[in-house]
Amino acid sequence: MTSPSAPAEAAAAVPAKPAAEAGAGVRFDWAYWLFPGPRRRFSEAEIARSGLKGWSSGIDCYVMSNVLVLGLVFYTMLPRHLAHVILIGGLAMASLGLGVGRWLWRQPTRTRFNGATLALSILMVLITLVMVKLGYRDEARDLLPFAAGGMTLTVSSWWFLTLYRTQQLGARLAELDAQDERIAMAQRLATAQIQPHFLFNTLASLQHWVDTRDDRAGPMLRSLTRYLRATLPMFEQDRLPLEQELQIVRSYLDIMQARLGQRLSWSLDTEAGAGAVIAGASLPPGTLLTLAENAITHGIEPSLRGGHIAVRVKAADGRLRLEVQDGGQGLTPGACDGLGLANTRERLQAQFGAEARLGLEPAPDQAPGCLAWVELPTA
Repeated sequence: MTSPSAPAEAAAAVPAKPAAEAGAGVRFDWAYWLFPGPRRRFSEAEIARSGLKGWSSGIDCYVMSNVLVLGLVFYTMLPRHLAHVILIGGLAMASLGLGVGRWLWRQPTRTRFNGATLALSILMVLITLVMVKLGYRDEARDLLPFAAGGMTLTVSSWWFLTLYRTQQLGARLAELDAQDERIAMAQRLATAQIQPHFLFNTLASLQHWVDTRDDRAGPMLRSLTRYLRATLPMFEQDRLPLEQELQIVRSYLDIMQARLGQRLSWSLDTEAGAGAVIAGASLPPGTLLTLAENAITHGIEPSLRGGHIAVRVKAADGRLRLEVQDGGQGLTPGACDGLGLANTRERLQAQFGAEARLGLEPAPDQAPGCLAWVELPTA
């Protein structure tokens, strides 16, 4: 095992660069000066993953209207016999510049930016040579400041567009990576949330029943095996089919019923017509299991008389509703989300956004206990 001082010793062993040398790479990056533009290149998969909107037609309208206004403002300063040609040519060049802008927007790379800049320079030189060849030398000289200004403005616009798009994509992908990391962390927390005392108590009961040759040992062992086989790998997935989640909840409630005996009864009801929805539905792993665990831990176990757990699955208007209602002691004043519910709520929001909701409220119709529910979009 590496000692705590090893990082410091390793850092000391590496000779530090002089400040001037360290800053030279940033200040005199000749490759960047000669071949400017963002270094990062985004793959098509990354751009699609970002989900950012494409080129807006409003940009085209804004640029073309400004070019038209500038052309009209400077119209009187242009050679009369070439004014119409120059105005139409300016609009054509603006359309070409916008086309290049859309091209850079789709894939903002330094290669594309420098290629477009070089192509524009060659085009401007060719146009000037053609005008001189046709006998418009004086006109070409007079238009040179306008051409140079227009080219500078166009290249600068491409430059800022490329940088902005690169930063936009980079920030969005970083946000998505952080979101994925939060989901992965939530799943790891959910894995750790399979309560150790539940397993220890279940194994202790099982061992006692085996020693006393109790007939409940066999069903308990089968239920525990099904439960562990399903729960241990399930948090490695982003989504879990609802049918599989329901089977896990059945195994868990079977185990708890065997342990608590007559203090616990349970039922699982599926609303008529919800079968097709259940077959295609998925949710973050452990969502329904967490609600069942909370109902047992905070509702049934603290109550001396025990109670009934009712798990219900409903579907209507493109939404799936999962309910776990317990007949235990009910909500205590000032009750708030614990780690399990907070974790589940965060994973639901990460995967479904505002369309997913989780609630905890007193049982309806003045019944004892409380009702926990989750609503998800079915599409």
